[in-house]
Amino acid sequence: MKSISELQQLASSQLAVASPSPQEDVEQLLCHVLQKPRSYLFTWPDQQLTAEQQTTFDNCLFQRLKGKPIAYITGSRGFWQFELEVSEATLIPRPDTEILVEQVLAVADANQSLHVIDLGTGTGAIALALAYERPNWQVTGVDLLPEAVELAARNGKRLGLTNVQFFAGHWFEALPETIGQFDLVVSNPPYIPADDPHLQQGDVRFEPKSALVAEQRGLAAINEIAKNASDFLKPGGYLFFEHGYDQATAVREILAGFNYQAIQCKQDLGKNDRITFALYC
Repeated sequence: MKSISELQQLASSQLAVASPSPQEDVEQLLCHVLQKPRSYLFTWPDQQLTAEQQTTFDNCLFQRLKGKPIAYITGSRGFWQFELEVSEATLIPRPDTEILVEQVLAVADANQSLHVIDLGTGTGAIALALAYERPNWQVTGVDLLPEAVELAARNGKRLGLTNVQFFAGHWFEALPETIGQFDLVVSNPPYIPADDPHLQQGDVRFEPKSALVAEQRGLAAINEIAKNASDFLKPGGYLFFEHGYDQATAVREILAGFNYQAIQCKQDLGKNDRITFALYC
């Protein structure tokens, strides 16, 4: 059997042609197979894998060489302050989406008991981060896919969060009649045009197209949510969107067209306009 350091060198070399971050990928796969933290790899570089571990690692490496995202191979992804279970039924949570969470927390009153809805919740990342940071808020997550809702609920249960609930259905139509209006509507909806070449590149190739692609040049879901959110937002409430790097102007026009006020935009980690939010009066 090979040692940890031998596998790091060999597998990183193999992955160099298939991944932009071969060394990091190998470390994540080794941590997954060994069920150890990253520090273990550097503390015990001469430790040899068992035959079973070697077989599992080889299988994981083969999947990565085929382009499969690390998160789908390991079944988890870090987001905010925790690890989330992920599956091929959901998008992989990304660091840029944490900017959306940060903006919601910065704008909304932390001392009030607010009602929040996360539309297109997927793994539950946004809803769970908000529920985690604001125990006095009541957070609802909605997703079209029942398997995504089940996964989000498992994540919430594992994190011990009791102020969040999840429902399956199409946007606001998923809500039970007992749920009233919201102080905050938050969404990272599908916003990629169907002909965008990025859909054929990197991890996105493996992610569910229903969570990525929208009609009307990627703006259909944003338009629909903005149109209907006014029926569910309390006066003085906010609507937040994550959107494409080149969609800020179009999203602003959509929000203005539905009479939202005080429209603002924030940039992501790459200095692209990524988060737009507005006030409902």
